[in-house]
Amino acid sequence: MTTLGPIACVTIAARQVQPLIDAYSLYLGYGLVDTGLVSEQEATLWNRPALAGRRFAMMLPGGDGKTYIRFVESKPDPNYVAFRHFGWNAAELMVQDTDKAAEQLADSPFRIIGPPADLSFSDKIRAMQALGPANESLYLTSFKERLPEFDTPEPKHFIDRTFIVIVGGKSIDAMNAFYSKHFGVAKAAAIPGVISVISAAHGLPHDTQHKLAALTLSGQSFIEADEMPKGTLPRLSTTELPSAIAMVSFGVKQLPESIDSWLAPPQNVATPPYHGRRARVCEGAAGEWIELIEQ
Repeated sequence: MTTLGPIACVTIAARQVQPLIDAYSLYLGYGLVDTGLVSEQEATLWNRPALAGRRFAMMLPGGDGKTYIRFVESKPDPNYVAFRHFGWNAAELMVQDTDKAAEQLADSPFRIIGPPADLSFSDKIRAMQALGPANESLYLTSFKERLPEFDTPEPKHFIDRTFIVIVGGKSIDAMNAFYSKHFGVAKAAAIPGVISVISAAHGLPHDTQHKLAALTLSGQSFIEADEMPKGTLPRLSTTELPSAIAMVSFGVKQLPESIDSWLAPPQNVATPPYHGRRARVCEGAAGEWIELIEQ
């Protein structure tokens, strides 16, 4: 059984925090639950000392729950283009009605890049894709009926929490192996699927099929691993956070001793999403930043 999950927080790097607070509040119904300045301890945790003193904000769907979205002031890579780089591609939010969510985002700071459509491998799941103010990609997904193969949360709010995070890497096998080795995540079979936003970003035909796998975590949470096309670039970051979705935080039973890609020593941070628990950040097989918080 896996030791990884649930998803605790999705961190988005933003040139300015306030426009994201406004957009997520007005159009997604998220509530601001904490804001302030990044502490030296957090900057040390991320091995990014220059971030100390930068503004951050924490939001929750409807202002409650346990799965945060965090905005951190950070200078973006001017060359970053969504779905052209390895790492965290998107956060997938459970919603009550995908089509109505699309109507709600019309004339908003969220640019719809994939209109509502049933998934190519299941007509019981409907999703859309949008780019937010910091070039972060969000999938807004609804289930027409519960599917026994997916233990998914029921959306309490019209636009609810992140239940899937999407990582793009060179190899499904490598991503499967990383999460299996270090966290006991069951290896997931790769299946072909149409991922129109990846195809569009790479100039490929709309109906191009890409390999993807759904990794099941604890806490009604999942990682979708996408095998990216040739020409995908690394997501560069030296003194700032990786662009767009910078990292994803997960609960974990204990920090694995097997990992050798830690960014810095562990820290016990008092503020959310840590609540005083020990945390540490590593890089995954696709270069994605994984923040682990002991439960």
